[in-house]
Amino acid sequence: MHMTLIGQDVPALLPTLLTDLLFAGKETNARVTAAEPNPAMRDLLEGYGKAVFRKAGLPEEGFRAEEDREKALEGADCVIYAGDCQPSSRFDMDRSALMSDDEENDPGLSDQARVNGGLGGLLHALRAGEEALNLCDVMDRVCPNALVISLGQPAARVTAVFLNRGYRCFGLGRSPLKGANGLDTLAKRMKLDPDRVTAEIAGLPGFAFLLGMKDGRKDVTPRLRTAVKNGELGNLAKRWMGWWDAIPVGDVTDHAEFLPAQPDYIPEERPAFGESVERRRERILWMNTVREKGAEDREGAMAQLLLLSKAPPIRPMRLALALLRKETAVLPAVIRRNGNAGPGGPRALAGLPAEAVIEAELRLEEGCEVPSNLRLPEALTDILIQVDEANRLAARAAGGDLTALRQCVEEDPALEGLDRLYCMDVVKAMIAMHRDVLPRLADLIPDAEEEPEAEKEDEGDNHVSG
Repeated sequence: MHMTLIGQDVPALLPTLLTDLLFAGKETNARVTAAEPNPAMRDLLEGYGKAVFRKAGLPEEGFRAEEDREKALEGADCVIYAGDCQPSSRFDMDRSALMSDDEENDPGLSDQARVNGGLGGLLHALRAGEEALNLCDVMDRVCPNALVISLGQPAARVTAVFLNRGYRCFGLGRSPLKGANGLDTLAKRMKLDPDRVTAEIAGLPGFAFLLGMKDGRKDVTPRLRTAVKNGELGNLAKRWMGWWDAIPVGDVTDHAEFLPAQPDYIPEERPAFGESVERRRERILWMNTVREKGAEDREGAMAQLLLLSKAPPIRPMRLALALLRKETAVLPAVIRRNGNAGPGGPRALAGLPAEAVIEAELRLEEGCEVPSNLRLPEALTDILIQVDEANRLAARAAGGDLTALRQCVEEDPALEGLDRLYCMDVVKAMIAMHRDVLPRLADLIPDAEEEPEAEKEDEGDNHVSG
């Protein structure tokens, strides 16, 4: 079983990836290749990975770090993609384009400076989609039948890019089980033991809702709904339960990104991306300790425990093994196509199109999905259809589909109340601004062939003129 790991988040995920593969999963025929262009990081990953393989009693040759992406992917059974090509400077450029200190040239779109939704989220999806498509170009040559587990953001849109290219793809995003309104937090607020609590959670990536909650066998949904109505979980949750008869779960600021401007939500000016510098230094120190001392050594074992304790909560290797080994399993909050059972077959979420990219519990029997055909409140279904349509249009646009790009701007519910033609002009100017990483679109849009005149006049400013 050959697993290829690609993306800048792989180093942070590697401890849990290998633990789930070699120890929890007990996979004795594993080969793991990490694609890493940086020589120093490549040496660190290879030394660390070989030490963990030795600890598992397997030949250390089972792990290697490879500079060449094509060599890393060759013959892969599964590709775990943990990539997001965005340095924070790209989002700073987006923000500058959508707002300005100059009132005369201010496009008036500061609320759209978002990471996953609205105009900012659309540009993020186009850039991330370009990177995913470049990966697909290589995979088409060397591992065309590989399973893809995507952790890329925006989660729904990057997963859709892989699906559009014909890959069997499942995704994992920011878990609705964690966060300010995550399931664990809701349980603690209600003074319940999180280990006893179960819930029915479904929706879209970053836009999931809690439909029911039990403490053991006792239904505590009415009690939770009362708390929401009383404003105990915030104004956003209270408003949306009134609109859609369901409780937003996970980080509610994620939900707000896919909606028109909300009076209780202001997009973050400086959203955090990836690890902090301090956290990265710690991780490198601990991985170096495992590499130098070995995982069997007392000091190395302690460093490994620290790495696992600080690892992100998502577990992509568990999902990959369940699918590849055709296991019977139940996995929470998995992103996939709604109609995986095939045309005309049952769906995970009734009322949504078969091609919708959803997030919900995944039930497998011998590796095949057992669709739940879960019925959602009618009003919730309506908004899910709108957000999903915008997500899939953005994914198609990333592949160079100009019609899909226009439709996305015309139909995205996050742009409600805005002049859509004006928004389209802004999107074109932003594509021109990012033309170095958006060749598929920049070469197709006439307005993107050269910088707008307003930008030429003031080359020191990144904002888009209104």
